[in-house]
Amino acid sequence: MSIKVTSVSKIYKIQKALNGVSFSADIGQIIGFLGPNGAGKSTMMKILTGFIKPNSGEVFVNEIDVLKNPLKAQKNIGYLPEHNPLYAEMYVREYLEFQASIFKVDKREIEICIEKVGLASEAHKKIDQLSKGYQQRVGLAAAILHNPKVLILDEPTTGLDPNQLIEIRALIRELGTERTVLFSTHIMQEVEAVCNRVIIIKKGVIIMDKKLSELQENNQQIIEVTFNISVDKNGFSKLPSLIFSKKIVENTWELTFNSEEDMRAKIFDFAKENNLKIIGLTAKNKNLETLFREVTS
Repeated sequence: MSIKVTSVSKIYKIQKALNGVSFSADIGQIIGFLGPNGAGKSTMMKILTGFIKPNSGEVFVNEIDVLKNPLKAQKNIGYLPEHNPLYAEMYVREYLEFQASIFKVDKREIEICIEKVGLASEAHKKIDQLSKGYQQRVGLAAAILHNPKVLILDEPTTGLDPNQLIEIRALIRELGTERTVLFSTHIMQEVEAVCNRVIIIKKGVIIMDKKLSELQENNQQIIEVTFNISVDKNGFSKLPSLIFSKKIVENTWELTFNSEEDMRAKIFDFAKENNLKIIGLTAKNKNLETLFREVTS
């Protein structure tokens, strides 16, 4: 296993940021590490990188004890923080040469990384001359320069335009074939496009850890319906397989069913039986964003 976290807890004064967190990961997994603000994501990533120590628990990266040998563990970790800390006045190659000297990496690796992240056409420029997308590529190049087995990315796609998003997604997927990637983001579409596993953390506790394919195979369906008049929530109790109802705006409801059957027909029957007219009806896929709202609300 390239990551193994066991019963990790972290307390800041009186606040418990992490409470007995445990998970493990292997090479080839790209993990979406999700949670609302203040859930403990950043704390967990700082502990994994050896930046801070937990109050209790064990953390191993590539079978190295991060708490006992943080420097040795850091040689196996590539980290791209949310606010990419680049030296804007340096040239791209100059900056990567500086990074290579820190990790004592052969300078021939610089050109390999430049090609891998698609920086060849911009490598002669100063970093402050680059677009946001290319600056993210510089950060990724620096993160993989020493060929780490674990790559930790904190909001790597924030601020990118659609074309840059597609390119960075493809790059992360490629990087994830030969290492473990922990990908923290608030953008659910990025997780669905890139990751093959999802971990959701809330108030310092992991509340979900599943393969993305498992989440996409469930039978739940969401139907948004607008009636001509107001409907009491209790009236939906007669709808078969209904597991959740939520009022969106006046006369509009979001109904969640657990059934393989298309439940729109049942809603038409419900409307007819109750002398209602349907103004609008939309079937939605139960995507990761909906699931995230449900489990963290």
